[in-house]
Amino acid sequence: MAQTDTVTRILDTAEVLFAERGFAETSLRTITSKARVNLAAVNYHFGSKKSLIQAVFARYLDPFTVRFHHALDELEAQHADGVIPLEVLLETMARTVLDVPAERHSLKVFMKLLGLAYSQAQGHLRRYIQDEYGSVFSRFTDLVRLATPDLPDSERFWRLHFVLGTVIFTLSGLDALRDIADKEYQEHVTVRDLIRRLRPVVVAAMNAPLPPPPMPKAEAS
Repeated sequence: MAQTDTVTRILDTAEVLFAERGFAETSLRTITSKARVNLAAVNYHFGSKKSLIQAVFARYLDPFTVRFHHALDELEAQHADGVIPLEVLLETMARTVLDVPAERHSLKVFMKLLGLAYSQAQGHLRRYIQDEYGSVFSRFTDLVRLATPDLPDSERFWRLHFVLGTVIFTLSGLDALRDIADKEYQEHVTVRDLIRRLRPVVVAAMNAPLPPPPMPKAEAS
């Protein structure tokens, strides 16, 4: 599909509105009104709201997937004789995430969309992300598994999602956090400064001791 001015305007408007209001709360009529196009243009270029949502994610995830696969290729070549350290994997993912929005809108919009993909994602979006981009996330997870051999698979699953939630919350609220840091602590924080500070926190979270096993029901009561 050619990226005409109309298509670009629809996608630009849709991603901002989705990030601000959510998927269910954003109607096609709201999008067309803000984008100054008619509903027929959306139907012609995308066919449905579902396809438009997928196209919004594709603008970020297509370049991210290409860059991340390439970055993981380089890491595997550099560490051919051993395991890639966890902090290197997390740093590489963060760096790739930072690089992609420079081609689109802000990092804040990208992070809000990722948060919505987890919290509001309808079945079609989960399937779409898994089908189209699951390979790169599975590859990353496999490398993390090698770097954290003592973690049970279920614990690793939870910790990765805790880490992802931390990153999404922090970066989607970037403007507010930087404003607080500036006013309260006289610190002028760049995005890369924030990532530098965030890295030891998420690495420590992944490497934290295992939680104690749950108490037997009789004891818990």
